[in-house]
Amino acid sequence: MNKSVKALVVFLCFLCILIIITSCKESPSELNEDIAIKSEKPKEKKQPKTKLSQDFKDYWYAGEAEITSYKLEQARYGEMRDGTAVMVFVTEDFLPQIQVKADNYSKSNTPILKLNATKKFNTGIYPYSIMQSTFYPVANNQHAIKVSTSVQEWCGHVYAQINNRDTFEVMSHSYFQNEADENFNIEKTWTENELWTKLRIDPSSLPTGKLSIVPALEYTRLRHKEIKAYNAFANIESGVYIITYPELQRTLKINFNTEFPFDILSWEETTVSGYGATAKTLTTKAIKLKSIKSAYWGKNSNKDEGLRADLKLE
Repeated sequence: MNKSVKALVVFLCFLCILIIITSCKESPSELNEDIAIKSEKPKEKKQPKTKLSQDFKDYWYAGEAEITSYKLEQARYGEMRDGTAVMVFVTEDFLPQIQVKADNYSKSNTPILKLNATKKFNTGIYPYSIMQSTFYPVANNQHAIKVSTSVQEWCGHVYAQINNRDTFEVMSHSYFQNEADENFNIEKTWTENELWTKLRIDPSSLPTGKLSIVPALEYTRLRHKEIKAYNAFANIESGVYIITYPELQRTLKINFNTEFPFDILSWEETTVSGYGATAKTLTTKAIKLKSIKSAYWGKNSNKDEGLRADLKLE
């Protein structure tokens, strides 16, 4: 083999090796793209926004809250207790990042329909006070931005909160040893708390069928259940939204007006109450007493106490 042929063979071998090396090596842009895909955090898939009717705008953006009182029969420790419940619905501007009410209007704010739901009842000598807050976008196309609950009674108090970020960030504080100072994440899914507010925007958008739902934070705290999603089944029957949790042996029925503003007329929660030998299945009931529209935050003088009588709370 002459020198020119040998040189050609060497050159061809070198060229083949070079092609193999370069074909197997990813470009920096390809590597960066791959890293970006792997590091990208899953985002909640938003549904199309609900088109708000003029009736909705006239009712909810009139500078007033809707306050509704209920006669409450609350199951606790295996017995029924008389009490009162109040639901306060009001629209607000919400800061989506730090997830609190905005002090000033901005296009970057998220318009929400807030629900503050309270209960007061006595268990023997000592009282219970419960409040649940739900901050739900009026666009009705994603999960609640935040849900929180506090329970106070003479033994102590507990607090739990879910923040909707990349996942559901859960924080819980309690005077019970097994529940004290918890912080953990769970996957995004339906929350029972948000469904009450979703109903007020558009009952036809309520989820039905087999579902995964985080029960009301009030329930998980009172029954000392893990804050997580449980299998459930939901359906609507003639103005009644029904959620059943087989594992929890619990059923919630919300009776609502099928005409706007879709006000909540009553509800029932059937579940086990009490512990040990005193445990039994009981049904908590709440029936509407009175509803008013009021800018209540400015009704804080002694002369305004008469409004409590109007709501049949006195």
